[in-house]
Amino acid sequence: MSRVLVVEDDPQLVRALRINLQARGFEVDEARDGASALRLAAARRPDAVLLDLGLPDMDGLDVIAGLRGWSRIPVLVLSARHTSEEKVRALDAGADDYVTKPFSMNELLARLRAATRRRPDAAPADRSPLVATEEFTVDLAAKKVTRGGRAVRLTPTEWHLLEILLAHPGHLVSQRKLLLEVWGPTYADNANYLRVYMAQLRRKLEADPSHPRYLITEPGMGYRFEP
Repeated sequence: MSRVLVVEDDPQLVRALRINLQARGFEVDEARDGASALRLAAARRPDAVLLDLGLPDMDGLDVIAGLRGWSRIPVLVLSARHTSEEKVRALDAGADDYVTKPFSMNELLARLRAATRRRPDAAPADRSPLVATEEFTVDLAAKKVTRGGRAVRLTPTEWHLLEILLAHPGHLVSQRKLLLEVWGPTYADNANYLRVYMAQLRRKLEADPSHPRYLITEPGMGYRFEP
């Protein structure tokens, strides 16, 4: 039986989704905010996520980013935001589909069935949301970093860079890819941004920032997280 995580703060819509999903054989988990959604996704490992973008504690795009740091769970966005720009932003962030409110329940369920049918191909890419090294531990679901038992505070930009590198362990991530994903096309050729923020990450995470063990520079090409 497929499990669906519904991330929505409208109680009436949550109730309608739960009734329709359960009637069609889905198991349903519910989250009313982004933080709860990330915790439940890590604990329950749903087969798909139905995600509202307008959550009380964070934007749904941040939830997608948090999920994509460790999982390829299909994400179907349910949103009243109907502009093409909003749809592009969600799809570029990692959403698999975008359904505009109000929507047909039959159409939504058809899209959900299609997403869960594709799920076996995505499952091998999933990994633990917890990345542990001898120096630091990263909980991708909870968006927390600890070192020596103490919390490490990262800026949103530092966190985004770290997530991308952790998603490709042992592999080179090009400077251009990092700049495009973190800062956008306007900064695609500005490697200075990367040097500054990678230096900050190393100061916070590495025992010897001048001789990093985990956050490796490939001169002229990019960076690599070495587990």
